[in-house]
Amino acid sequence: MPGVVHVQAKINGEDTNFLCEPRQSLLEVLRDVLGMTGTKEGCNDGNCGACTVMLDGRIVDSCLVLGVEIAGREVHTIEGMASPGELHPLQQSFLENAALQCGICTPGFLMASRALLDAEPDADEGRIRHWLAGNLCRCTGYDKIVRAVLQVSTTSDK
Repeated sequence: MPGVVHVQAKINGEDTNFLCEPRQSLLEVLRDVLGMTGTKEGCNDGNCGACTVMLDGRIVDSCLVLGVEIAGREVHTIEGMASPGELHPLQQSFLENAALQCGICTPGFLMASRALLDAEPDADEGRIRHWLAGNLCRCTGYDKIVRAVLQVSTTSDK
């Protein structure tokens, strides 16, 4: 294949090799090359957060990162969030609080929420709302999402 690049990266803790075109976004690589369709395409211009993944511990819109840019780096996607046979506490809380409807934005909200609680386990409602401002939802009105994240935050124990 002319014009393809071999990329080695760690995705969800596993060493991964793939071929991609230099112009392909990480979102396209995840979905179309690697078959990881949990990361969703919303706007494809970095405004909605539906494609949020963690790259080297920071949240990024995967539609704005080129697949070749992850060479030698570590990516975490929604597929790597749960343990085998058990949901991540945030996923469970989203279910319990009915914090999802159509599901397009849900993986992005979950990844952004996880990054927040990894960095600030005791995040309060204001901090959660601020952190999730880059993720858009057209269905839920945000309150149930914030409630679900707050339930997992250690501030809910106080």
